[in-house]
Amino acid sequence: MIELHSSPTPNGQKVMIMLEEMGVEWKHIDVNIGVGEQFEPEHLKLSPNNKIPAIVDTNGPGGGPYTMMESGAILVYLAEKSGRFMPKDARGRYDTLQWLFFQVAHIGPMFGQANHFNGQAKDNQYARDRYNNESLRLYRVLENRLSKYQWLASSEYTIADIATYPWCKGHKDRGIDSVAFPNFIRWFEAMEARPAVRRNNEMATEIRERMEKAAENRPHINIYDTRDNAERLTRATSPRNNGG
Repeated sequence: MIELHSSPTPNGQKVMIMLEEMGVEWKHIDVNIGVGEQFEPEHLKLSPNNKIPAIVDTNGPGGGPYTMMESGAILVYLAEKSGRFMPKDARGRYDTLQWLFFQVAHIGPMFGQANHFNGQAKDNQYARDRYNNESLRLYRVLENRLSKYQWLASSEYTIADIATYPWCKGHKDRGIDSVAFPNFIRWFEAMEARPAVRRNNEMATEIRERMEKAAENRPHINIYDTRDNAERLTRATSPRNNGG
């Protein structure tokens, strides 16, 4: 059994898709970051960085429970556990890791910053231009790669594709279309045709609705206030609050 402690953000959906592709028994344990559940002691035991997703594999290495944080590392772990979605040959493996890390280091951070400044700091034109332009450049990198290969790493569907897809759902809002980015659109449509991806998208909607209902009467936090986040983590992990 794999427990996924998460929210259906792009990083959370990476792992949801992977688990659906694997066909293993798993369950989603909701962590509502909008009300601060990522700072609760039980979650911090799984993810000291107070982020989602985190997993608990009840049959981990050595036969006992094993916890992991960081979505990219989780995908590598699950690929190796299942023997799927990671090429067996050395070149294919390293190609997959390159494009997985490309998503982790570039697609996620840059798309995330663009989304943040577009939504939360509309008066900061410099920041919006910086991250929107970089996002467009990254879409061009994807287009160029996919003009040569069926999938991101090679001709084989891998965790690199699984990691990248959820972050690209908003491509239409950035003007990404089949005229200028035909190979990206071909890849995106192929992703959305996969049964595991369709199940993920349905579950993501259901989980959001469930979490919103559960949080109706609870105070929300400002997840964009980094000072507040740091203070919450300090309070949650101080010796005084942990019996020290």
